Amino acid sequence: MMSKVTVDEWTARFRAIGLDDAAMEKWHRLFESENPEGHQSFLEWLGLPPERIAAIRAHHA
Repeated sequence: MMSKVTVDEWTARFRAIGLDDAAMEKWHRLFESENPEGHQSFLEWLGLPPERIAAIRAHHA
């Protein structure tokens, strides 16, 4: 997969469907707990640097 969507664009899409910060946090926690490898892959697809990915995953673990 090539990175064609930025984090800001992804967040804007979540907001457009009515997700607030708490709902996005819940989504991340669920993704991390149910599919940690998929969550890693998704964050890489967004083009995040490894240190930011590690911080996000640690926060949502």
